[in-house]
Amino acid sequence: MNKKPNYSYVGIALIVLVFGIIFIPKIIDRLSTGDVIRDESRSEDVSRAEKEVNKKSYKSDLVYIPNANGGKKKVPSFSFTNQLGQTITNKDYLGKVYVIEFFFTTCPTICPRMNRNLVEIQNEFKDFENFGVASFTITPDVDTPEVLKAYAEKYGITNPNWHLMTGNEEEIYKLANEGFYLYTAKNDEIIDGFEHSGNFALIDKEGFIRSRLKSPDNPLIYYNGIVSEEEGEDDEGIPQEITILKEDIAKLLKE
Repeated sequence: MNKKPNYSYVGIALIVLVFGIIFIPKIIDRLSTGDVIRDESRSEDVSRAEKEVNKKSYKSDLVYIPNANGGKKKVPSFSFTNQLGQTITNKDYLGKVYVIEFFFTTCPTICPRMNRNLVEIQNEFKDFENFGVASFTITPDVDTPEVLKAYAEKYGITNPNWHLMTGNEEEIYKLANEGFYLYTAKNDEIIDGFEHSGNFALIDKEGFIRSRLKSPDNPLIYYNGIVSEEEGEDDEGIPQEITILKEDIAKLLKE
């Protein structure tokens, strides 16, 4: 006698078969490629954590900038006249943390912005006798000590270690281009007749150029001196670096 098939078991078998055909290959594929949701979540968390650790570690210490021979790049020897008619050399800055800029008093574009930022930094560290600024004019024929003094008064420069210096033009350009690699040149085709870097260099108490790292093997070297903290970024989306410069000055003052 023939028995009637049990349709409930047949239905379950069909469901299992369909599930296996549709879903099991997908699961196997995801396992073989490591593409599993739980693993994705954990991997993303680990990746984020690693990035945060790296970010903190490579930005926590200030590195030395290498020179052409692989040693530590140091401020070259210089001797110029400041706004008070005094002779100032690199030795006057030993034992001090200071910022270097190249500018000129008749500059109508970036120099006023740079020096307003430096005055803000000056005021931030007004209680530190071992903080200073070294400003070198690239138009020494125009920027006499008297002119530099008037400029200092106009911008509120009060730090006794902030020297605005003038002197031999060839020596100043050599100091900028060869000593610091801060580009400076005459150019009659632009509005003010000169081209120069809008960056600041940060110098430690022993006269070495210092900087934080942008990535584990990539030093920032110089700090954008044009964009202010209030602006946040310029029209091209370049962020301000005055905040990090202040942070790094504070670190060097503690060394």
